[in-house]
Amino acid sequence: MAWTFLIIASILEIGWPLGLKLSQTTDNKIFWIVFAAITMIASGYFLWLSQKTIPIGTAYVVWTGIGAAGAFVIGILKFDDPVTAGRIISALLIVAGVIGLKLSHS
Repeated sequence: MAWTFLIIASILEIGWPLGLKLSQTTDNKIFWIVFAAITMIASGYFLWLSQKTIPIGTAYVVWTGIGAAGAFVIGILKFDDPVTAGRIISALLIVAGVIGLKLSHS
């Protein structure tokens, strides 16, 4: 169950930078700031739950890695962030690291 909590935390981790960005690019500033705060708190809560059995280093790297990769993809798809070979390779290395940590967890 801890890995499920960690995946939920990681997906929620994508929500707060998205909410902050949308607060800058839409007319619904307050809504998106509140959305960012709620996803930040919820993400931290599920991270806390996952760390009961998953080592802190593993949990933190997975949490930030999935959050960073998710924000990276949303930035490209929604906000026209630059798409370069270096950026894509770097993001794939983050994903590979997350997968490696999951596979090596006993």
